[in-house]
Amino acid sequence: MRRFAVGYEYLCRIVLMLMVGQIAFLVHTVMGLVLGGFFPSVAALYATFRTWLLDVEDRSWSIRRTWSTFHHAWREEIASANLFGWPQLAVWALLAWDYYLANWNDMGTIGTAISGVLLVLNVVYGLFVLISWAVRANFDEKPTWVVRTSLQMVIARPLCSFMIAALLLVTSWAYYTWPGLAAALGLTVPVYAVMMAIYSFGRLPGMDVHVLEPLEERKENRERRFGKLRGGKSDDRANRQ
Repeated sequence: MRRFAVGYEYLCRIVLMLMVGQIAFLVHTVMGLVLGGFFPSVAALYATFRTWLLDVEDRSWSIRRTWSTFHHAWREEIASANLFGWPQLAVWALLAWDYYLANWNDMGTIGTAISGVLLVLNVVYGLFVLISWAVRANFDEKPTWVVRTSLQMVIARPLCSFMIAALLLVTSWAYYTWPGLAAALGLTVPVYAVMMAIYSFGRLPGMDVHVLEPLEERKENRERRFGKLRGGKSDDRANRQ
């Protein structure tokens, strides 16, 4: 029962962090007049979740800490995130338009083959974009280095790419089934899923669960949380007596 209580509390704190992140994302996007604030908000979301993942000792973040971490990251990303994000959007729009033309125009067998190739390119490019923002949040490097490293990760980390795609499919299904989740959590769940997949399977230096949280340390952290819960209950009993 104690294990369930601790796990439930931990899950609730994650949901709270996601909801605060979504509100911060919307507010800061509007602060940047939408067009100028969207990509900095995306970068700040990735940076916030990275900071949370690296905070192994205490992931029970308060509302204030989540908001301040997001705001600080957003202020630093106003210029650089736009320079990084808008070219990506332009390339995606071109690929999506080409896929639309190939898929909805009768060009025979060649058209079907081209449509299949463009579908694969769109999927790979989508994975690249999602991973690139995580790589960018983890390393202070030039955009060309980030692009090269992200492409290498898509190919060289197939399990990570698969988990990202699988988690996004589950998220899309959940949002479609319960639209209220999409309104309350928005982009935070997809970004959080991407960061968790990379943290667990990406083997990214500086953000690798196998280095930051070895199995023995994870067991100690769980025991520490259980100990805190037991201590809190003991104090409550003593106060009642």
